[in-house]
Amino acid sequence: MKTVGLLSNLNEYVDNKILYSAYRNAVDFLITEDKEILNKSLKLNIKDKVLSIDEALELFNDYAPKNPYAPPSIKAEYVYNLNIKDHFFDSLKKEYPNFEKWFEKISREGRRCLVYFLNDNKIGALLIYKIEEEAINSIPPLPKEKRLKLCTFKVEHEGYKIGELFIKWSVHFCVKNKIYEIYLTHFTKENDKLVELISRYGFTRKASFQGGEDIYVKRLIPEDKTKLNLNPIQIASTYYPTFYDGLDVKKFIIPILPKYHDRLFTDFFLRQSEIPEFTGDLIIEGNTIKKAYLCHSKVKNINPGDIIIFYRSKDLKALTSLGTVEKAYYEQNNINKIMQLIEKRTVYTIKEVEKMSKKPLTIILFNFHFHLSNPINLETMRKMRILSTAPRTIYKISHKKYLLIKSKCGIDARYTINQT
Repeated sequence: MKTVGLLSNLNEYVDNKILYSAYRNAVDFLITEDKEILNKSLKLNIKDKVLSIDEALELFNDYAPKNPYAPPSIKAEYVYNLNIKDHFFDSLKKEYPNFEKWFEKISREGRRCLVYFLNDNKIGALLIYKIEEEAINSIPPLPKEKRLKLCTFKVEHEGYKIGELFIKWSVHFCVKNKIYEIYLTHFTKENDKLVELISRYGFTRKASFQGGEDIYVKRLIPEDKTKLNLNPIQIASTYYPTFYDGLDVKKFIIPILPKYHDRLFTDFFLRQSEIPEFTGDLIIEGNTIKKAYLCHSKVKNINPGDIIIFYRSKDLKALTSLGTVEKAYYEQNNINKIMQLIEKRTVYTIKEVEKMSKKPLTIILFNFHFHLSNPINLETMRKMRILSTAPRTIYKISHKKYLLIKSKCGIDARYTINQT
């Protein structure tokens, strides 16, 4: 009651009784389209157990026999190639009376977008974007600054983490173009899924227009790093992709085989991904921010906020990618519990997890931040005395060695904070 609020009617009492069964682990999963129950599951920190129908279909799809199919993909398109009569646009036309005129205008301008097409070639998700530099005439007004505006951010087909991919793409577009602020405008609704999503990555309501449309803004770096009063986890979520790399967090090197590296980091190709310049398909699976790494390491001192740097073994034999830990779990061999922990962020199939879980598993839930712009190989690390041999398990390094990696690998200091 203290967490989910006071009851207002009998229906809420029934909802809470149902939700309590998930909270007390009496059931593995609760599947519902009830927005109130889904919202309460967030407050109780059991969202991984309480799924919408789309989320459940995605999770349990691996249990059913199926024919091979192409994974969902995002295409870079010109707006003028989109069909304005697609039902995807109906709600936008209703919310914005001048939407069709605006659509025609940006089509003539040659505006670019990212679009996800369903199997019937209908639109399932869309991101239209634009770089702006002027002040925003809102209440209160926002000063002149170079920003990325997400003009249209709509995901109608849920379950594939497309919204998260759009945020990741937008952030890395800004990194490449030296933009430090992103914003979007939105008519906020009760139990708003878009607001719920963007809030996880640092978007906050900063202003509004007279017509009632809210303005949500995200900073990529704090305006004054010296005046922060946030812990490492809060820094990583509020100012993503900025992260804390000072003395208060540990640093680890994690070895990973190429076949798993390719699935965990689908946008990696020997250097920092040029996502903003792609012209073909972008595979969604493995291309999100929140990820899960599974192994049989006996290391048990990994904490939230710690930095993990992946070492791609066998072929590259080099450090490639950096993330920050959300949480680590140890000695896990219950397949149901494991799937509850990783189901929304794993690239492993259920059969693979079942095979791996025959031995106790370590599960690391982490946020991906960057691929290293200058991956350094094992030979170089030996010369720098970072490593003496190839790591075979999770390996803790000193802060001093991390600073050598940071300098050599080109980790951008603009997106790091070393004091809290």
